[in-house]
Amino acid sequence: MTLQFPAPVAGYFAADKTDVDELVRCFAADAVVRDEGRTYNGLAAIRKWKEGTSTKYQYTSEPLACTEAAGRVVVTSRLTGNFPGSPIDLRFFFKLAGDRIASLEITS
Repeated sequence: MTLQFPAPVAGYFAADKTDVDELVRCFAADAVVRDEGRTYNGLAAIRKWKEGTSTKYQYTSEPLACTEAAGRVVVTSRLTGNFPGSPIDLRFFFKLAGDRIASLEITS
């Protein structure tokens, strides 16, 4: 079964595999990302976060489920790679603003 995502979320997961520039374009200018206990505000910080993560870890992400709750799109995805605890199922909480991601929180 193929999961159905809103366009910005589909764009995020497609770009996560190969293209930092395209991934950053999925976010609103004032977007916020929370990951691994840190917060990244704005596109420059989000770019730095993604470049750092991509350099530090090699991984694949396989979305398993997509739901909506409390005004957010919640995606459960299995990450497998060269990081401690691999594989792990993570939850991605996306808040959208039109055709862009306004915020993203990643939790285990």
